[in-house]
Amino acid sequence: MSSDESAGDPAAALPPDPFAALRTKGYLVLLVLAAVLGVILSAGAYGFLQAVDQLQKALYTDLPRGLGFHGAPPWWPLPLLAVAGLLVALTVQYLPGNGGHQPAEGLHTSGTAAAAELPGILLAALASLGFGAVIGPEAPLIALGGGLAVYAIRLIRPGMDARTQAVVGAAGSFAAISALLGSPLLGAFLLMEASGLGGPMMGVVLLPGLLASGIGALIFIGLGSWTGVGAGSLSIPSLPSVQHPNVAQFGWALAIGVVAALVGVAVRRLALLAQPHVNRRRLVLTPLAGLAVAGLAIAYAEGTGKAWSDVLFSGQAELPHLLVDNASYSVGALVLLFACKWLGYGVSLAAFRGGPIFPAMFLGAAGGIALSHLPGLPVIAGAAMGIGAMSVAMLRLPMTSVLLATLLLGQDGVTLMPLVIVAVVVSHVASSRLTPPPAAPTAPTA
Repeated sequence: MSSDESAGDPAAALPPDPFAALRTKGYLVLLVLAAVLGVILSAGAYGFLQAVDQLQKALYTDLPRGLGFHGAPPWWPLPLLAVAGLLVALTVQYLPGNGGHQPAEGLHTSGTAAAAELPGILLAALASLGFGAVIGPEAPLIALGGGLAVYAIRLIRPGMDARTQAVVGAAGSFAAISALLGSPLLGAFLLMEASGLGGPMMGVVLLPGLLASGIGALIFIGLGSWTGVGAGSLSIPSLPSVQHPNVAQFGWALAIGVVAALVGVAVRRLALLAQPHVNRRRLVLTPLAGLAVAGLAIAYAEGTGKAWSDVLFSGQAELPHLLVDNASYSVGALVLLFACKWLGYGVSLAAFRGGPIFPAMFLGAAGGIALSHLPGLPVIAGAAMGIGAMSVAMLRLPMTSVLLATLLLGQDGVTLMPLVIVAVVVSHVASSRLTPPPAAPTAPTA
């Protein structure tokens, strides 16, 4: 074979035995380190999520009572989200690391954060999540887990090569989100798809991460039992049973896929349009963005009589209530909820720090439940298709999006999986066609 032919053959670039690393002593040491890091980082992630939950409770429940109010007054989110915007702006402006990646640009998992960037990522995430921005916790957890893992491995073994550090960083990210999504395997799929790892070396690269993720899930369960708080689960019990899909529901899967693609593209464009303006005048516009999100939540609460928590926060805690008590929401309330959550989501992506997953799931569920008032669409089927289609429109991760909807709904999710797959595929293709391709790099001038 000529050198030109060898260059064009991908197999020619592979080592003779791509799994030889599994038989080395160094790889066994790497697995041990991954297991240890899985224990430490998953416990830290559990503490982070509990801190966010306690901060939300302290700000929105305990503080107004301590000030003499009988419950939080209707205007209460306004000062809190203005303060949140100011805290995020100061963190991004004056601490290294930009407070983590900007969520309007998608879920980034490539590379690991430097040790000096971790405090800024932590503070920006706590200010965004704890004060009520419409943003999820997964992106800060991924960044913090990977950054802490690499920092620890550099302290333990300073001479470790860059590739091994990257694998350890991925293992730290796996451990940090091991139980956030309800299953270690779902976290593994998320990072596998988002990072773009592939080829025959995938198993070698991901095995430490899977080990750390599995151990992390056990730590979450153990800490939840020990503290009495619970480990949390993505699965929602007590949902009504569903019938097997029919032709009409497959038609709805096509329609929901297209609608979710349109909504997802609109959210991203809103966030990307606002982001440069926020970056230029961060100390002014980030608090104003917080006030806008608070205003949307207040408008929804005043217009429907529901809690403004439906619009605020990531939606992770509110989604089970929405699905189980969907009959208490009128069509008008669902439409207003969808509109306010959509706008708050786009503004939060542009100004705050966090991840896109849980708001997308909540938005998809609200839209699916609203459409279920039309003929031929059962409510749980509509919610499942909406969750999957909206998730892939925002994440661009089809396998992960199918699993998100399936695991959330338990046995119903398994029954509805064919519908979810159709909605996810249609949404993924449609959103890709609606999104302009990246501009080609221009040739340098002489």
